[in-house]
This record gives sequence, structure tokens and C-alpha cells, in this order.
Amino acid sequence: MWDASITKNAAAVALPGGGRREPGRDWLALALLMFPVLLVAVDNTALTFALPAIARSLDASGVQLLWIVDAYPLVLAGLLVAMGSLGDRVGRRRLLFIGSTGFAAVSAATAFAPSAEWLIAGRAGLGFFGAMLMPSTLSLIRNIFPEPNRRRLAVAIWAAGFSGGAALGPVAGGWLVEHFWWGAVLLVAVPIILPLLLLGPPLIPESRDPHPGRVDVPSIVLSLLVMVPVVYGIKALATHGLAPGPLASICFGLLMGYVFVRRQRALEQRSLAAPLLDISLFHNRIFSTAITANVLALFSFNGFVLFLAQHLQLLEGHSPSQSGVAMVPALIATVVAGLLVVPLVRKVRPGFVVAGGLLLGAGGYFLVAFGDHSNGPALLLAALLLLCLGVGAAETISNDLILGAAPAEKSGAAAAISETGYEVGSLLGTAILGSILTASYQGNLRLPAGVAEQAPAPATSQAGETLAGAVELADALPAPLAEAVMAAARAAFESGVHVTAAIALVLMTAASVLAAVMLRKVPTAT
Repeated sequence: MWDASITKNAAAVALPGGGRREPGRDWLALALLMFPVLLVAVDNTALTFALPAIARSLDASGVQLLWIVDAYPLVLAGLLVAMGSLGDRVGRRRLLFIGSTGFAAVSAATAFAPSAEWLIAGRAGLGFFGAMLMPSTLSLIRNIFPEPNRRRLAVAIWAAGFSGGAALGPVAGGWLVEHFWWGAVLLVAVPIILPLLLLGPPLIPESRDPHPGRVDVPSIVLSLLVMVPVVYGIKALATHGLAPGPLASICFGLLMGYVFVRRQRALEQRSLAAPLLDISLFHNRIFSTAITANVLALFSFNGFVLFLAQHLQLLEGHSPSQSGVAMVPALIATVVAGLLVVPLVRKVRPGFVVAGGLLLGAGGYFLVAFGDHSNGPALLLAALLLLCLGVGAAETISNDLILGAAPAEKSGAAAAISETGYEVGSLLGTAILGSILTASYQGNLRLPAGVAEQAPAPATSQAGETLAGAVELADALPAPLAEAVMAAARAAFESGVHVTAAIALVLMTAASVLAAVMLRKVPTAT
């Protein structure tokens, strides 16, 4: 069993009040922990399907739309490690309740944003409180279920809840956008979080590091100085091309990353304060490889969902709810795959399960990169099915490997690193693949002659920036010219899809090979 050595650490973690908990209470606690997981997942995917409505309502530019999506994971990714470490110190359950309350309150306020800038700021606020949620849930699971087989099933259920939320988000978000307005998507956070706040205190046990160190504030600042400049530079390069400013921003972020790592090592050696990130965890080959698999899988998945949502609504003419329903079978497959691999790793080495899942995802992107998308959405939905099956299998086992490689008293930090992998992958998938897609669209769009004479300059400019702008322009033009505009927009958009799919195909294939090689000696579970 790959994590048998961890069982000793797990057994040493006492629950409040001492003694053993009843198994039924453990599973009830797990059920309540699914609510914040659903909250984060629904919020992410539902908002993606509301982007066309947001673009029309708030007159958002292409760059603003990307920041509306990315502001949340950017702040969240920058603070996940800090919040995971803070949870180890002040209590993971306490931090979970603070984050849940704040997330619901900010969601309600952001739902009535009067401008794109307001919405971006609200999404950043959600990232702050969201950083308290996911590491807390996963680290609490690590301590509620110290026995490896029960923990593996609990992690699979946790991952299934995340995938289930992703499946529910498009349907709920699409229905809300159609029947109310885009802000209703954010208001969903309030009813989702109430069961946790009402029933959680007596059922979810508190846990923390029994010997916490002092929090190092400079390390928290450095973690933000790594993420924000790098992502900003990537987005600026993809949108505006090579320029000194974006390149300098990326270099500054990478430099801060070097300084951050050096500081963590110095803190560990001198014992002046507890390091924000335990660098020694990455010396474990299983831990570091599983983190890499997480990042690349989520990178590809979120990039796919971003352009598929636009394709279904803007090119196929589906409503938001129809688009969501079309994606549900594939997203449910993520849940099924995550649960089925739990017994599978008792017969097949977990490294090969992770590698096989990533290879399935690569197969999905192969269909997108080399397929013809002009005959309806069937090919893209089939590709999504393969991708979801692969991600569901790979993510469940890689997360269990991450938790199993860390001592129980550091489960908050380990869970935070795992979640950082999730969010960095999601963030970079949206930022890099989304920016490449936007840049390719803008560079390849050739509006037909006569548009400038029949449409105002702002409408023409918006059509040149986003696919949603082109659809809005076409709606205001006579039929023959409108068809020509849509044909040009489709060609420009699809050219970007082929490019981004090819990039994701290479990354997923490389990740599969990496997992097969680096995790090949991890034995089957017992």
C-alpha cells in the first residue's frame, strides 16, 4: 500500500474530546463538507455560461471578460497556501466557517454589480474567502478519515462533489440567466452554504496542528507577487503581442517565485518562523508528480469548457440552459470515473491509472485539434466526454496520493498545495488557452466589406474583440451581410480552437508519460 507509513501519523491525530467517532457521524460530516465544494464548483462553471449575458449587460470587453473569470482563481491561487497554513494553526473548521460566511455575503453583493470593474472586484473578494474553503474541506477529510481505504473513498466522493457541482453549474446557471438575470447565478451561493453553517458545528470535528509555528507575513505577500504579475503578463502578451511591459511583468513574478522559495528554505533551516510552504514535500516524487498531473489536467479541462461554452451558445445558437444540459452527460462521467477508480487501484498500480486518465484526456483534445467542428456540436461533446472520464480518474487518485504523502498534522498545507494545483491549472488554462483563443480570433477575423458603412464604429470594434461582439453585430445587420459576418467570425474562432487544442494535446500526452514513468513503482492499494 503506497501510504502505509502515513497511517501511524494519522492515528496520532486525536479528535476533540478524545475517543473514536461513530462512522455514521463521519459520513454525515463528509456530506456537509460537500456544500462548500459544490459552492465553488457551481460558481465557476455557472459564471462561464453567463459570460455572453454579462458581456451584453455590462458592455464588457474581451479582456474584461477574461478578468471576470480569472480574478477569482488568481486571488484564490495566491492565497491558498497561506490559508491552508493558517487553518493548520487556528483550526480548519473555524476557517471553513469564516470563509463560507464571507463567500456567501460577497456573492450576494456582487450579484448586483453595476459595471464590469465592480464585478471583477467582487470576484477578487470571492477569491479571498474561497481560499479558506477548499483546503479546509480536504484537510478535514484527511483527519476525519485517517484509515487509507476509507479516506480514498472519501476523497473520491469529495472529487465527485466538485465534478457534480461543475455539472450542476451550467444547468442551474443557464436556467437562472434565462429566467432572471446573470446576477442570480451568484446569489445561488446563499442557499448552498446554509446547511453547512446550520448543521456543521456539532458534526464536523475541529482539527489543527498541535505545534504550529509563527505565521510569516512576508511569505504571504511574496506568494501574491508571484501569481499576479505572471498571469497579467501572460494575458497582456496574448492580447497585445510582444511588448516590454508584459515580459517585464512575467520576469518579475518569476523572480519573486525564486525569492519565495529561498525564504521558505531559510525559515525551515533557521526556525525563525514556520515556512508558508513546506518545500520538503516536493522532494517526495509521488507528491510532486501528482501535483503536476493536477495542474496539467485542470489546465486542459478549463480551457476546453471556456471555448465550448462560447461555441454552443454563440455559434450553435443554444440557450445557456440548453448548452448546460448538453454538457451534463460528460460532466457526470467525471463523477462516475472518480468513483470507479477507487476499487481499480487495488488491482492496477495507481500511477498507471493516473497516466491512463490523462491519456484519455489527450484523446479528447485530439478529436478537437484534428476534427471538423462545422457539422454541429457532436464531435466537441464526444471530446468532452473523453476528457471528463480521464480527468475524473486521474484527479481522484492523484489527490489521494498527495494527501497520503503528507503527515496528518500538515494536512492543511498539503491540501492547500493540492488545491493550488487545481486553481493554478484552472487559472492558466483560462488565461493561456483563453488568451491564445482570443488573440487568434482577433488576428484572423476579416469582416466583410460593407459592414463599416452599415454599423456604428463601437459595434464593429466589439466584433473585432470578441465572438459575442460579432454575434451582436450580426443581429443588427441585414440577412446577407449578417450571414457573412457570422461566417467570418466562425472561421476566426475555429482557427483559434484548433491551435489551443493542439497545445493542450501535447501537454496532456506529456503529463501521461510523466505519470507512467514517475509513479510506476507505487504499489497497488491493499
